[in-house]
Amino acid sequence: MKKREEKESNGDRWLLTYSDLITLLMIFFVIMYASSTVDATKYKQLSQSLNSAFDGGSGKSIIGDQSGVSILDSSGTTTSKTTVVDNTTSNAKATATTKALEENKMEAIKQNVDNYLKKNGLSSSVSTKIDERGLAVSLKSTLLFDVGKADVINVSSKKLISIGKMLNKVNNYIRIEGHTDSTPISNNEFSSNWQLSAIRATNVTELLISQSGINPKRISSVAYGENRSIASNSTTAGKAKNRTVDIIILSSLFSKTEVIK
Repeated sequence: MKKREEKESNGDRWLLTYSDLITLLMIFFVIMYASSTVDATKYKQLSQSLNSAFDGGSGKSIIGDQSGVSILDSSGTTTSKTTVVDNTTSNAKATATTKALEENKMEAIKQNVDNYLKKNGLSSSVSTKIDERGLAVSLKSTLLFDVGKADVINVSSKKLISIGKMLNKVNNYIRIEGHTDSTPISNNEFSSNWQLSAIRATNVTELLISQSGINPKRISSVAYGENRSIASNSTTAGKAKNRTVDIIILSSLFSKTEVIK
């Protein structure tokens, strides 16, 4: 019987293993590069090509859907694209909702104040408007004070208290602003318009706290003198418009600056 011829061993089989390893490493680095690049089209094409090559038509995905891909930014921080988009959309919706609610609240307060002013014949002495700060209730100084004085006159204090109670129905912060015209003042009580506007604003603030029940933590006073005029001080009518005490119901955005920490 003839002996079987022994086949020569194939010493080059290790090259197959080595080439497979190199191929897998190349695919791995291609996937890593694609995942770090914010290019939806290229990523999708790569994903489809590799899935077809590896799943043999089974339909199972080897590379996850692009919507959940992690993105490596220039700082080396990995973020989720889907999470960023979702958070941005949610924040935008929340801001829009808050703004709409705030506007509705300010409109309701304004309507109540306007009705009170009309009913009590105060429309010519008190005006209201809504601006970026919130609701502004502007009272002419002649309604509240004698010329060159800062004490709230008795005949008007009850009306001011009633307005304050209406404004106290919301929990927004309130700012009292004192304004004068540009005519210099110098008497036994005040040496400047700064002092006059400051004491007037402070007296209105204290009255609203003590008589309208406004929490002192929610209200503050500020004086501007003649430095924030709304009309020209070159005419008598303009000066009259500039002599006011304004009650500002601050919107939620501006209220953040008033929070006590």
